[in-house]
Parts: sequence; structure tokens; C-alpha cells
Amino acid sequence: MTDILKTIRERHSTREPFDPGRPVKKQDLKLILEAARWAPTANNMQNFEIILVDAKDRLDAIAKIPAEMSEAFLRENHEQLSFSKEELQIKKAGMLAEMFPPAWTNPEAWNPGSDYTSQLTFLGRSVGETQLLLIVLYDSRKRAPGSEGDFLGHMSLGCVMENMWLMSQSLGIGFHVLTVFSDGHVEKKVRNILHIPQHMKIAFACALGHPTVDSDTSIRVRREIEDFVHHNQFDHKDLLWRS
Repeated sequence: MTDILKTIRERHSTREPFDPGRPVKKQDLKLILEAARWAPTANNMQNFEIILVDAKDRLDAIAKIPAEMSEAFLRENHEQLSFSKEELQIKKAGMLAEMFPPAWTNPEAWNPGSDYTSQLTFLGRSVGETQLLLIVLYDSRKRAPGSEGDFLGHMSLGCVMENMWLMSQSLGIGFHVLTVFSDGHVEKKVRNILHIPQHMKIAFACALGHPTVDSDTSIRVRREIEDFVHHNQFDHKDLLWRS
């Protein structure tokens, strides 16, 4: 059990470049996909398909898709950032500003016509630095029973992501989730490149590879259990193991 918790605690998003000389082994990829296969899904719908993309021409075409961050995203992201490690350790949530390109944390760079506009995207860099993309799709015509808006179906897709991520972590393979693939403009372009049927929607994509840096050195924070667990009623913090 401690091994499972260790893997969970060490899981992180790999934002460093991947080593082009170390492709993901086929047997490791199969284990990652096997983990996806056994992910819990609402009503056992297994509501996903996965496209493996490793052809250089397809990766190059995807990398060239314009994908600037919207001002709304940048402003909302900015509100959640910490600008020092001390601030992040106090908040116990969110991310350090230094983990993002400087233009993402500079409101002046978000103005139309700014000289920093070209830095308000990461799709080209992220895809250009990987040899393997997994693109997870779901059928928009189906939904989990009793789930208006398919809330349970989307939870299931999150379980697929987590299973693949934890298996990748256990194998020493870097994993970077790219939610920008579900953006309308980007999704339309990717759909054309990969011949995705209209009824299939992109949930997310993930880049896989062996990171050039051996381990994650960024500061990691989480709330304490006592901060989010309530006993028998909201805001009652007398937890069982304290008695």
C-alpha cells in the first residue's frame, strides 16, 4: 500500500523536454493502455477511444496549429498563482508563477498587438518536444444513465487519465496533459488532421516520453487532511484518528 501512495505522491506533470533518443517502449505503452482499459467508468460504459500519434508528419502538423491562450484564461490563471515559494506554501494550493512562460504572468503582454503574443501559446513547443501523443476521445452521442450533461461520463474520463498517469509514473515515463486539444479551434484542426468523426469529441491529449531531467524538482504543496475533511457535519473537524 505504501508503494501505491508513493506513486500517487510522486506523480507530476512533466513540463521539461523529452529525450528524443529514448522513445517509449512498446511494452511500456501497452501497460499504460492496459491501465486505461481497467479504469472505472460509469455503468461500465468504457466511454473512450484513444488515438496514438507518433508519425512525425502528423505531430508536426499538430504543432503548427495556432493556440494562443485567451485573455479570460490568462486572467483567471493569474488570480490563482503564487509569486514566491513562501506564498505557495501558505496557500497550499495553486501553482508558482515561475512555472509558466513570463508572458503568461504579465498582464501587459495580453493586450492585442503586444510583442509577447507569440509567447502566449505552448502547443507547438509541447508537441514539438514529444515523439508520442495519446489523444483521448469520447462519443458525444452517449451519456451515462441518470447523468444530465454526462457529468458521470466526464468523471470516467478523468479516471482514464489518472490510471494512465499513475502507470506512466510507475514506469518512469513523463506525462503531460494537454487540455488545449479540447478547445474549439484546436479540436477542429486536430479533427481534420487525424480524420476524427464529427460525433467523437476530444477530452484531452497527453504527451509521453522520458524527461531529460531525472526528477521533478518543483515545490509540491497540498492541503492537510484536516483542511478538507469534515466529520459527520460540515466544518466539524474532530477526525476519527484524533480520539
